[in-house]
Amino acid sequence: MLSKALLRLGASAARHPWRVIAAWLIAATLAVLAAIAVGGRTADSMTAPGLDSQRAAQLIERAGTGQEGMTAQVVVTPVEGGATFFDHGGARAALTRLQTEVRRLPHVLGTSDPAGALDAGGDTTARDGLVSADGRIAVVRVQYPDQSRLSAEDLDALVDLGDRLRAELPLRIEMGGSLFYAFSDPDGGTSELIGILAAAAILFLAFGSLVAAALPIGMAVFGLTVGVAAMTVLAGVTDVPTFAPVLGSMVGLGVGIDYALFVLARHREYLARGLDPREAAGRAVATAGRPVVFAGGTVVVSILGMAVADVPFMTVGGIAVSIVVLTMVLASVTLLPAFLGAAGARLARPGLIGRALRAGKPARLARRRDPASGAVHAAGWRRWIGHVSRHPVPYAVGAAGLLLTATLPVLGLRVGLPDDGSQPPSRTERRAYDLVAEGFGPGINGPLVIAADPAGDPGVPNRLVAAVAADPGIASVAPTHIDPATGIATLVVFPTTSPQDKATADTIARLRTDVLPTAIGPGPARAHVGGAAASLSDVGRRTSERLPVFVATVLALSFLLLMPVFRSVLVPLKAVLLNLLSIGAAYGVMVAVFQWGWGGALIGLESTVPIVSFIPMFLFAILFGLSMDYEVFLLSRVREEYLRTGDNRTAIVEGISGTARIITSAALIMVAVFLSFAVADDPSMKMFGLGLATAIFIDATVVRMVLVPATMTLLGRGNWWLPKWLDSMLPGGAAGTDDTDTKSTGEAPHPRLVDR
Repeated sequence: MLSKALLRLGASAARHPWRVIAAWLIAATLAVLAAIAVGGRTADSMTAPGLDSQRAAQLIERAGTGQEGMTAQVVVTPVEGGATFFDHGGARAALTRLQTEVRRLPHVLGTSDPAGALDAGGDTTARDGLVSADGRIAVVRVQYPDQSRLSAEDLDALVDLGDRLRAELPLRIEMGGSLFYAFSDPDGGTSELIGILAAAAILFLAFGSLVAAALPIGMAVFGLTVGVAAMTVLAGVTDVPTFAPVLGSMVGLGVGIDYALFVLARHREYLARGLDPREAAGRAVATAGRPVVFAGGTVVVSILGMAVADVPFMTVGGIAVSIVVLTMVLASVTLLPAFLGAAGARLARPGLIGRALRAGKPARLARRRDPASGAVHAAGWRRWIGHVSRHPVPYAVGAAGLLLTATLPVLGLRVGLPDDGSQPPSRTERRAYDLVAEGFGPGINGPLVIAADPAGDPGVPNRLVAAVAADPGIASVAPTHIDPATGIATLVVFPTTSPQDKATADTIARLRTDVLPTAIGPGPARAHVGGAAASLSDVGRRTSERLPVFVATVLALSFLLLMPVFRSVLVPLKAVLLNLLSIGAAYGVMVAVFQWGWGGALIGLESTVPIVSFIPMFLFAILFGLSMDYEVFLLSRVREEYLRTGDNRTAIVEGISGTARIITSAALIMVAVFLSFAVADDPSMKMFGLGLATAIFIDATVVRMVLVPATMTLLGRGNWWLPKWLDSMLPGGAAGTDDTDTKSTGEAPHPRLVDR
């Protein structure tokens, strides 16, 4: 039934191409206008219900100290070598002017006052993190309201002020803080452009035609415009994390171009058989579009499965990325056939490469290598798959052993928070980080905020200060702020270690389990540890705890989704197990690069960093879905061959070799798109890009071209085994859905293998 519906949809779009293209133009325009009118800004709320850091944030908000909002820090040091703020009047006067100018900026609630502390004697300036002990470095902390009341204009105002004052004051001025993290350009636009250009080059080489190469790119750009605009509208309703648009663009470009590539390749095959372009487009959507729908569904199911983590920003981020994927699926079965119908018979003609081959080669060889002919001449792939199927045991054991070896570094995976110290030295955030670490120690870059409700016990704040200051993981404690209305006390404390150091997570855990309970005593008073480092540590712990449930949920749902597609028990089971191997190997590569530093310089990684706490779960969801793409595309062709011939080995060799060239091209496109994001400045984007690119490369080579033919050969006719009782329960049941589908697309049917 699905193939029939897709056949009608694709044929209708191909018969009326300009209507469909106009509809997509209107949809894109309306989506962009809606995004402008009611869309919101992305915002990071990396907390979750029930976490200790969330309880701390709630107390801070009740106290109204303003510490729940965004922050920035301006780090300064005298330009004159050897001068200090203790003995250089000009430097101190310049610091006073800088503080005054910063306070005048729009939306600034207030700043710290290192100049005032110096005028008052400066005995506690180093302890409070205001001026370093040697007097060379001063920090002006700038407090803003919460992110919903700010925009990139506030960051621009601060940066512009810094640029102006650098020319007027005898100070070196560097800046950092959460304001930069929220509103600095993630450089996604450049990465998207690089990815599109790389994809266009690969498509041109694959098809030898500018027209054929342009169609998938055009479809992906349309879909990405609508999907990202819809994501912006979603941001007007709820907090969409800042990484979602970049990640959505990354995944959307990859799957959109891939889906279009598979449909386009099948369309050119039908054209080569002499079909009318409109009929060819309809049949291409019916045959290749069916795997597109199920592959896209698997991606969405995998991503939405992150809801089991009960981390709101991850769930919303998953929904946002899923919107882009669904838009690409819709574009593949409506907009692309409209493009194909508009292109007409031009796609059947050879492109530049095909004409060059025909001009300089014998006709027989030119036809064999001309991608414009549409027929899949894969003699080399056929020989390779045939070779693997004749020696399945050594290839299955060898490939599985290779992937398991690559997975071993996962045993050392450590989640944490890459800080500004992992940014390139060209960024002011990195230079500010280095100055602060030099003057005060690395912990000053990741302060913790302890919020306490004394519940009527006036001695709680003093006991907390004494107990926390005595902890070996704490370098200093800033003066306590007590809200007179609520009595809530807030303490800003500075660890001895950097935010990404494992020792910082140990300090947080020790404060919660030992230090704070002892200081508070058995009464009703309570205290919680918050701050960015504590929040990400909590999120990392929760995602680690929920990861097994998430993995089991995704595996089960994917298995159930694929079983009716292939009318088999073992094929979906094999698919989920092999995908686990490729994902595990990708995790291992990430640990080796980011934690061990192997080859990090190749992607511009300045230093080793832990894996961002929420990335493993996000990567699993996306990678599992994308890996299933190739599984669905490849096995759909294998199953077609099995239905046509009834011979398992012939189906394996013909089905895999018939899709190998297209899968290889699709994988190259995805790898190129994802690697273009791996060279971004943001370490999180590097992790996403490298992890996705590695998994897709492994999946399209070792898994699809070695493990799949080897294991399917070993399983034999058991690949297509399905108990009769289960067959009757699946969608389509025993009524012969596959026969109907093959008839509707012109493919020869063959009886299913069902356990009678």
